[in-house]
Amino acid sequence: MKRYTIIAWVLVLGIFAAVSCKKQQYSLASLPDAAAIKFDVKQDLTADPGGNTVILTNLTPQTIPMWDYGTGKSNRQIDTVRFAFAGTYTIKFSAVTGGGIVEMTPVTVTVTSDNLSYVDDPLWTALSGGVGEEKTWLLDLDASGVSKYFDGPLYFYGTDMTWDGVCKPGGADCWNWNPGWKDNTWLMPQGDYGSITFSLKGGPFVKAEHKMIASRGTENGTYFLDKDAKTLTLTGVAPLHDESRDACVAQWGNIKLLSLTENTMQLAVLRTSCEGPCLLVYNFISKAYADSWTPPAPPPVLPDEGYNPSFAPGELRSMLTGNSITGRFWVLDVNGNPVDWVAKGNGWTSSKASSYNWGWNETWDAVANTGWIRFDNTGGYSRFQDGALTTGTFTVDEANNEITLNGNTLLQNPASWMNPTTNKIKVVKGFPGSYQTKGVWFGTGYDAGKDEWFVFHYIIP
Repeated sequence: MKRYTIIAWVLVLGIFAAVSCKKQQYSLASLPDAAAIKFDVKQDLTADPGGNTVILTNLTPQTIPMWDYGTGKSNRQIDTVRFAFAGTYTIKFSAVTGGGIVEMTPVTVTVTSDNLSYVDDPLWTALSGGVGEEKTWLLDLDASGVSKYFDGPLYFYGTDMTWDGVCKPGGADCWNWNPGWKDNTWLMPQGDYGSITFSLKGGPFVKAEHKMIASRGTENGTYFLDKDAKTLTLTGVAPLHDESRDACVAQWGNIKLLSLTENTMQLAVLRTSCEGPCLLVYNFISKAYADSWTPPAPPPVLPDEGYNPSFAPGELRSMLTGNSITGRFWVLDVNGNPVDWVAKGNGWTSSKASSYNWGWNETWDAVANTGWIRFDNTGGYSRFQDGALTTGTFTVDEANNEITLNGNTLLQNPASWMNPTTNKIKVVKGFPGSYQTKGVWFGTGYDAGKDEWFVFHYIIP
């Protein structure tokens, strides 16, 4: 039994079940004779001398109409269908009654001339390429796992969401979740999902090649775009989708348009099983867009703040010494980020935990918690650790942001492979104007092959 017929039966049974809440035995009424079912199919030759406009009317009270006019379906009591292309069309009518569904003899209408004004609209052109053309669309996920326009091939919307992601007036089920596929690969497997082609060559024809759903394969049918209601009806064809949700949608051909442009399209179908009702929004790109797409250039990697700083004449020395004969004290940033490797201008540690304990460890904590260094404006340099004070001098090479410690070094930890034994250090990262809060990063080792500095972070206590 077709899905359309099943839904009609559900409507019938629901009507009779709602009559009473009492436990009673119900049975369907007898099936009416076809002669008792009245309907009318009339071509409006005033609106269209070629018979393009057809008015469908259900004349049988207390029945639900089921129209299938080839390019779409409807259950309206009175409906108007407009055929843009000349040809012969078969209109099928069934009536849902208390006794069941009565299928009537199809009616054939002949349209003698084209009226292309019914498909001469920007939305029709965006979908199909225009009258006499066809356009192919792809699900926005390829075999390499790349989505070229959207964040992923499938979004989820509330059932009251409409065109352009707007909630319908008075709607209560209004929400959306737009997951990126790369972070949610469970949505559907990467792969070549095939293509769907909308044509306006002699008629509104549609062809879908389902490469990821073997049971569907290639489907051919017709379609109708309601530019005002922003809906798309497919007959005989389902839009491209994932196999895991194939049984979750009762009417794949009953589609809401969420967006449609020259290059992109979002088709929403109602999920009726598997989980609660919601709109499954499948994201498409045109084949032309996909074929011409090139990966965007990666964003430029900017160096860390303060990398390779520029100091005014005398500013580096002033920063180190505080312009004071008593000098300025500096300590390792033991409670923050005391050590790092800065490669091509970018560090990677964010705290001492980043390198614990193969780098920073408790032995370094002991050094940092009790030791300090000091620069004074007479050129003197002091280091205090393990209860001992050692002194020396320093000089500054302003052109290269280098400091030479004569007869001394930075704070030491002979138990660690990171122990800085060099007496020439470089200001790899500095912060003129904000060193009071950001400190300074002293480079003690350089790997030219990696353009990488090993640095210690000293701050003002």
